[in-house]
Amino acid sequence: MKLKLTALAVGAIVIIGGAYYAYDYYAGNHVTIQEAIPVNSGSTQVSTAAAVDTGKLNGDWSIQPDSKVYFSVTTSKEKVNFEGSTVTGKWALNTTDLAKMKAEAVVGINTMQSGNSQRDGHIKGQEYLNAQTFPEAKFTLKSIDNFPKEWKEGEKVSFDMLGSLTIKNITKDVIFKTDAAYNQDVINLGGSTTVTFDDFGMKNPHTVVLDTENNVTITLSLVMGKKTTS
Repeated sequence: MKLKLTALAVGAIVIIGGAYYAYDYYAGNHVTIQEAIPVNSGSTQVSTAAAVDTGKLNGDWSIQPDSKVYFSVTTSKEKVNFEGSTVTGKWALNTTDLAKMKAEAVVGINTMQSGNSQRDGHIKGQEYLNAQTFPEAKFTLKSIDNFPKEWKEGEKVSFDMLGSLTIKNITKDVIFKTDAAYNQDVINLGGSTTVTFDDFGMKNPHTVVLDTENNVTITLSLVMGKKTTS
């Protein structure tokens, strides 16, 4: 009898452990957000870095393959990140006339993944992002506020990008709080904004065992390369 009770106890532990692992896998976060700006690119300390010639900044820049866009939701367990790895777009940068600045970024919804295929399929299904009908999300720049007059090589600058975000053919005005750093003909650009599920016609995807906040954070981690003329 004692042996049977021991076996039952071991079996119960295995079942409970397996159930927790399954819950942790389904509900947990498996994606780490890639920082756009190197950690040592702060602008708070006095620096001897050389000023960047505006001629190196002005012109057409394109989003490079290493770029990422993230959607993040906070649940009763933790923050869960979805990573989009197919990002395209461009930035016509004009430091002398900000009104002439133009930019857009497009992320493929079908590339969004959180490290859990079942959850990803649910989020990309008809009830939520509906990737089959609306395969892209797009940001289009309208204006820029607090754009820095001077950039220094390798140092972070900050500004606001005001524009329109289109998801599921629904467009909303947003502001991306943005950091950027120029270094050796590359601009690393990071930014974030917050929207809600309601903004784009989606219901909060909470479950019986997991609560989800209504806010969704969108994070940019972009690598920009300048287009050259031949």
